[in-house]
Parts: sequence; C-alpha cells; structure tokens
Amino acid sequence: MAGETRRRRLRALLALAQVPEDALDAVEAAFIHESAAKEELLLSNERLEFLGDAVLGLATARWLYATYRDEKEGTLAKRKAAIVSDYAIAQTARRLGFPQLLRVGAGERAHGGVHRTSILADAFEAFIAALYLHYGFEAARAFVEREHIANFDHEIAAIADPKTQLQELTQAHLACTPVYEERGQGPAHQRTFTSVVTVNGEAVGTGIGPSKKAAQQQAAMQALEALRARLGAVAG
Repeated sequence: MAGETRRRRLRALLALAQVPEDALDAVEAAFIHESAAKEELLLSNERLEFLGDAVLGLATARWLYATYRDEKEGTLAKRKAAIVSDYAIAQTARRLGFPQLLRVGAGERAHGGVHRTSILADAFEAFIAALYLHYGFEAARAFVEREHIANFDHEIAAIADPKTQLQELTQAHLACTPVYEERGQGPAHQRTFTSVVTVNGEAVGTGIGPSKKAAQQQAAMQALEALRARLGAVAG
C-alpha cells in the first residue's frame, strides 16, 4: 500500500476512534507484524499487543460488571472470554479494515497472513494499546465498547467456547463430530502443542498453544471461521 494511502486509512481509523491524529506514527506501529519487522528492521507490534490484551480485558470486564449486575462471576468470566477471544476480535478487525493496514513479511503475505485470525487479533490489541498510551484509558475503553462490544452477539449461545460451538455447528449442519489430533514438541519446560481438527475426514483447522486444550481451541476457532464461510456461501 502506498504511503499516503496507508496514512489516509490510519487517519480514518483514528477518526472512528474519535481521537486527534497527532499519534499517527505510534498507531502505525500497531500494524507491524514480527515477520515484517524482521525483514524491514523495524519494531514489531508484540509489546503493544501484550499491553493491549490487558487494556481490552479491563474495558470488557468493566462493561460486563456494569451491564450484567445480577450475574455471578463464573458467567461473567465466560462472557468475557468470548468477547476477548481471538475469533471475536479478529472479526471486528476485519470489519474495520485491518487486513489493508497490516504489514507482514513476504512469506506471511503469500500465505494470506493479513487475514489470519491470530495476526488480526494481535493487531487489534496492539491498536487498543496505542490508543491507551497516547489518548488515555477512556479513549481506548470507548472505542472497545462502541466498535467491538456493541457489535458482539451477547446471546448465551454466543459465549460457548470455540470447541463447543464447532461441535454444535457440525452436528447441526454436517451430521458429524469434529476429531482432534495433537502432537507436542520442544523440551518439557517449554513444550508447545499443535492440534489439527478434522470434519468428515477433512482437516479444517490448525492451532498451536502451550497446552493441548489451548491448541484445540485455536484449531476450533480456525475451523469455525472456515466452515461458517463455507456454509454461508452455500446458503447464499
């Protein structure tokens, strides 16, 4: 993307966040994936993503605490987990045009990295951190509530974890149950797991995480995204 076109998109995003344009360069840093950072000798958005995860969590917890006054902690925690999941925030990132702003390395771009759920989710959290650092918590909170939480489906069905959602979808529409296969790698103290989920014998999602459960949830999120798009296309 040409430099001026990119900056116009960033200015439009800041206008949507209802903040001044005086931190354009800082906001741009939120969209630099580690693959681009290595190739272009830049700082990636990883540190911003770390901070943004906490800001997003606090903004969401505050909203839930004020909105669902009679719900117990366990239900609030489930709602929060659904709202801040990679799948949910990546959906918001897509709607706001984040794929057009992301800077990824050549390899990631060739494999559609700008549309990958985890990369979009990280960029969204990094952008929240940039808002927090340069405009304050209230600006970040208002943006999260207005552009993400307000567009989230808060029905009870929507707070089920990705594995549960995937199982319900496949049983309802494909008359089958997902099958997960995992493999671990690395030393015992720093082990990571890769999970592949198949539906009717077809691999539809892959996830990586520090535990089998985390890897399965990531795989389920990817599978949900693919199957919903496929089923939607059929319905259309």
